[in-house]
Amino acid sequence: MSAAARPTFRFAPSPNGLLHLGHAYSALLNFEAAKAGGGRFLLRIEDIDPARCRPEFEAGIYEELAWLGIGWEMPVRRQSEHMADYAAALARLDAMGLVYESFESRADIRRAVEARAAWPRDPDGAPLFPFGRDSMGAQERARRHAAGEPYALRLDMAQAIAAAGAPLDWAEEGDGLVRADPAAWGDVVIARKEAPTSYHLAVVVDDALQGVTHVVRGEDLKAATSVHRLLQHLLDLPAPVYRHHDLIRDAQGRKLSKSIGSASLKEQRADAVTAEEVRRRLGFG
Repeated sequence: MSAAARPTFRFAPSPNGLLHLGHAYSALLNFEAAKAGGGRFLLRIEDIDPARCRPEFEAGIYEELAWLGIGWEMPVRRQSEHMADYAAALARLDAMGLVYESFESRADIRRAVEARAAWPRDPDGAPLFPFGRDSMGAQERARRHAAGEPYALRLDMAQAIAAAGAPLDWAEEGDGLVRADPAAWGDVVIARKEAPTSYHLAVVVDDALQGVTHVVRGEDLKAATSVHRLLQHLLDLPAPVYRHHDLIRDAQGRKLSKSIGSASLKEQRADAVTAEEVRRRLGFG
């Protein structure tokens, strides 16, 4: 079977903290699925945020995955080395008239939302962008751009959905076709002044360029697949098969997270926990 015909899985962590059991579970699911299907397993480093990503965390990713017995194809794709790919995708969307500059700050957004009795929120719980591409005149937008003010590049969701035409679906392993609902996200940010991409844009570009056929990731990203499916359609990119797995949670029922200080694999190793014990705990014994 040629490399192009083989099922291809990937694990794509961000080097902004230490890996925990949730990361280990997702990585092992992808690695074992690739091995069982005679496929490929890729490692991608999603380091588009230079303020939070650090070399020591990236080194830790390689160390912890190897400790778990996970091997990957080389070279590893590091997003920070491929900004031109994302810029090209962004330029294509812009040429279609689907992108606009948003100069409203977080404080502006908060005040606008608070001024309303009720305002819809996206699937992650954040308020939808309460402005739009016509909320600021072209002359004022040009003035702020010339002054070097920060801005976000947003996808005009209504125009993007109209450009897509028919409703979109994605293939969810175990569930069949799932209807995409990108409108639930409003005018999402797909890039910023200082970076030619966001997670949404980078992930669909990377998956296509790397030939990823199966995306296995946490259920907390299932709703975001609606945005990804829309971008894939607009950019003429292939759609992988998706599987959104259950999350590993702590004793309080919270999903494991770097932000709440969930115990890292490094800490467990220091406590003499073995890789075999971790694998058995996660159901890979």
